[in-house]
Amino acid sequence: MASFNYHGSNNAYYNNDNNNYGYDRREDAPLPALPQHQPSESGFEYPAYYEQQKYPDTEYHRDSPSPLDGRRPLDETDDVPMRPYNYKHSSQSSTAPVITPVYDDPFVRDADPRQRRKWGRDRGSATGGKKKGWFSGRITWVCYTLSLIQLCVFIAEMVKNAILTKSPIEIHPQFNPMIGPSPYVLINMGARYVPCMHNMANIQNRTTTISWPCPNATSTTGDSVSCTLSDLCGFSGVPNPHPGGSINDSPAPDQWFRFIVPIFLHAGIVHIGFNLLLQLTLGRDMELSIGAVRFFFVYFASGIFGFVLGGNFAATGIASTGCSGSLFGILALTLLELLYTWRERPSPVKDLLFILVDVIISFVLGLLPGLDNFSHIGGFAMGLVLGVCVLRSPNALRRRTGEDEPPYSSVAGVTGGTPDAANQGIQNFIRQPIGFFKGRRGMWWVWWIVRALALLGALVGFILLLKNFYVWNTTCSWCKYLSCLPVNNWCSTGNLQFTSTSGSSSNKRDLLTATHEVFGQAVSRAL
Repeated sequence: MASFNYHGSNNAYYNNDNNNYGYDRREDAPLPALPQHQPSESGFEYPAYYEQQKYPDTEYHRDSPSPLDGRRPLDETDDVPMRPYNYKHSSQSSTAPVITPVYDDPFVRDADPRQRRKWGRDRGSATGGKKKGWFSGRITWVCYTLSLIQLCVFIAEMVKNAILTKSPIEIHPQFNPMIGPSPYVLINMGARYVPCMHNMANIQNRTTTISWPCPNATSTTGDSVSCTLSDLCGFSGVPNPHPGGSINDSPAPDQWFRFIVPIFLHAGIVHIGFNLLLQLTLGRDMELSIGAVRFFFVYFASGIFGFVLGGNFAATGIASTGCSGSLFGILALTLLELLYTWRERPSPVKDLLFILVDVIISFVLGLLPGLDNFSHIGGFAMGLVLGVCVLRSPNALRRRTGEDEPPYSSVAGVTGGTPDAANQGIQNFIRQPIGFFKGRRGMWWVWWIVRALALLGALVGFILLLKNFYVWNTTCSWCKYLSCLPVNNWCSTGNLQFTSTSGSSSNKRDLLTATHEVFGQAVSRAL
């Protein structure tokens, strides 16, 4: 673009005969020369809602949208650099990404809903409002890494099932409707299975020997039911119960890692398919919004807490697997985020209905026989509590307290703007921990006390459930109805109950029957 000469000594534009364009030459006195522009030391301060950027030596474009639209008009005292203004980031004009307007920005909040929807379509990413695909934009390392590990583990499940039973999916003694391995292979690979984790009544203190199903079981008779508990549990085995033992036998089964490993196990193609679909859509959006560290923390805390809650109150024979508890925790974060930004959302009611329908359907399906609904409930509850701690304050509260939090910072430190802007809050706290709290209003302190209490409550609840699982073994009579419907004896399905006190054949039959009943399928699903 050619550059106009505003500062000619004789105002050549008005005195040039070639610029008449069909009109008579002007005879009146020329306008005084424009003052030479001298950049100010401070420069022009753009509104706080936009990141100031340095552009190449280009002139101001009249057709470019101005950052001052709807703001105070300029006057002769304003020192405005002749720079273009672009909403989108250009690698040719700047090395710093543009900060997408956030929902709690008054300028964005008062804008047209359609324009607001365009700006906020991809939460937490500096994309200029463009919708992102699974493999575009900033890489969500946690979601992709977890999904890859879970997919590889599932392939290993199929391979092991094929080696042990001559088929990659369970066909005998019954077909696995999830299209996956048998429950015994899953138990042997680390599914949450209570008999492998601590002493149990009617097992450690039984007066007769119990023959357990083998990992390669394909029938209910013969060698398929001639294994010990140690053979079934795997991982170097566990102390086997013996006739005449005590509930307090020591050492006891202690495979505590079965609260963590099941997050990576799935019961079949249908199971992992739905979980990965939710993880790579809803989970990826949430990781973009809150950053990898917060997402990782909530994901595993929700999944582990769900399995701990299920270990205390679910049926004792359920072999629970899947990342459903983790995904319910992420779903809880999505619900909280919606409530926090309700007034700034273009269609909050529709978003709320979508989330509620997903939650209700998942909880209702968890009431079917053999499913561990406690994993869903525990993951969702932990997600809500941790969401209060890790999400930024609700927009209404931020406006009331005058809080000006920086954007979320990712592991790379570039979420939502420049690295300095993204890490400002953390760096300020590290450098000046006392100054970080100066000037805070009373409501800000109240909210942070609520956050601290929420985190403390989650920690105390987790410790109490572990204590109950390993020591107290306290149950409640009505808790089972959170995971079953009192019809057709559904609430008795999944419990290891032995009706015979003599003879081993009855023991085998009752144990296998319970195991197959709970694996109808005995998994925790995210549907």
